[in-house]
Amino acid sequence: MRILILHSTYLSGAASGENRVVEDESGLLRASGHDVRVWAPTPDVSGALDRFRVGASAVWSTKAARTVESMVRRHGIEIVHAHNLFPTLSPAVLRSAASAGAAVVVTLHNFRLMCLSAELLRDGRVCEVCVGRMPWRGVVHRCYRRSALGSGALASSLALHRTLRTFDAVSRFLAVSPFVRRKHVEAGLPAERIGVKPNFAWPVERRSGAGEFFLFLGRLAPEKGVDTLLRAWAVDPPRLPLVVVGDGPIGPALRRDVPPGVEFKGQVPPQEVPSILARARALLVPSRWYEAAPRSIIEAYAAGVPVIASDIGALPEIVDDGVTGRLVRLDDAEAWARALGGFGDETSERLGAGAFDAWRERYSPERGLAELESAYLDAVAAHRAAG
Repeated sequence: MRILILHSTYLSGAASGENRVVEDESGLLRASGHDVRVWAPTPDVSGALDRFRVGASAVWSTKAARTVESMVRRHGIEIVHAHNLFPTLSPAVLRSAASAGAAVVVTLHNFRLMCLSAELLRDGRVCEVCVGRMPWRGVVHRCYRRSALGSGALASSLALHRTLRTFDAVSRFLAVSPFVRRKHVEAGLPAERIGVKPNFAWPVERRSGAGEFFLFLGRLAPEKGVDTLLRAWAVDPPRLPLVVVGDGPIGPALRRDVPPGVEFKGQVPPQEVPSILARARALLVPSRWYEAAPRSIIEAYAAGVPVIASDIGALPEIVDDGVTGRLVRLDDAEAWARALGGFGDETSERLGAGAFDAWRERYSPERGLAELESAYLDAVAAHRAAG
């Protein structure tokens, strides 16, 4: 198939899960013989004028729409697959792609089409006030990067394109988890056009044995719940240590009062992560927000490492309690201490085998390719049927 992948690249580079999904999926499709082009512009926000232009392009980027239409016609593109649309592309590219003759697919990585922050999170707590409504409250609270200008531009874009029915140009939406699909249905997207296609993970070094330490891997931000783990270690320290890999805005505060048995390693080069993961007893995901589909979990599964996670958002769908890991009550340090204390060698190896089986059956590259190709064929058929 002739495929054009669109993505407004996040400035965080390789740290962005969505950036990595775009790279991984385009490589997977090329390796299987598809003709794949990727257009992934990066926003230039070096000055005030640039920020104004970027804000305007988020509402309606005439340049991006024309570029996409030209690429579709020039290269005979059959499928346009969009990931992140903001701020450099705007939903206008969906209209131009469909009008030029391509079937349009959009991956729903997060909650951006209903929430300016894309996280359904405000002030460290789950927030759904804009679900099913125009997102003007998000402007009041400056939910997009704490910027009034940015929040206003993004809200205007969503309001305009909903009014113009731009999203009707999308033949298939692909949610990264059933939870993400349900939230978009609640927000008003048509259920019949939303499928579920999880991310995939490449093969990595598989763990040997039961693991040497518990591992947190991610951004140190309030919603990630690392403070719950620190309280668990203070309440009843497990036999094995906790290794925290990553950094973020609350990193300094967390390091000020570290209980025994906890080590903060900070950021590590991406190429070192697989070897750290392959030595973990379990990956810990103590999030207190609506995680959509953390890549770290399926990467742990690929390494045969089980996961202990909070019972919120999509996590109970991805972590099969008693099969690939454990689920723990949200923000309950004592419950975390009990779960960690009971995670012995036999449990770790048994659940690690279940995690690897889950990767092989649901999150392998082979499964990811088959689901992508099936979604594309469905999208083409729907586009042709719509005339």
